[in-house]
Amino acid sequence: MRIADLLQRKGATVATVSPGTTVAELLAGLARHNVGAMVVVDAEGGIAGIVSERDVVRKLNDHGPSVLQGPVADIMTTMVASCTPDDPVDQLSVVMTERRIRHVPVLDGGRLAGIVSIGDVVKIRMEQLEQSQEQLEAYIAQG
Repeated sequence: MRIADLLQRKGATVATVSPGTTVAELLAGLARHNVGAMVVVDAEGGIAGIVSERDVVRKLNDHGPSVLQGPVADIMTTMVASCTPDDPVDQLSVVMTERRIRHVPVLDGGRLAGIVSIGDVVKIRMEQLEQSQEQLEAYIAQG
């Protein structure tokens, strides 16, 4: 299965913020969209970074509540792993596991086309396993 197939099932909507958004505003957006990360998009529409709940928690622990009034640019990850719609989901799951990342933006022609979470990958894999089990059970039942 390709990333494009996964996005077709889940939708390609991506919650984004600008680098100047405050961390407090970011947290409100994460809650409003019920997501664990947001892509940080610059004025030209390019990806400047990604910021997750984990990033916020770590910075709060290190620097205290003043982090909440600072810009997302101060806490975002700038070395963003990405994939394309043509990439296989299995390949992305390896990258996510090896790099210990939970959210990967999807770029199509250099433009943001979606985002895939580790939960999306696990859900697809579970569906594939269930289909395989059903096929095996049907084969066995036929004798």
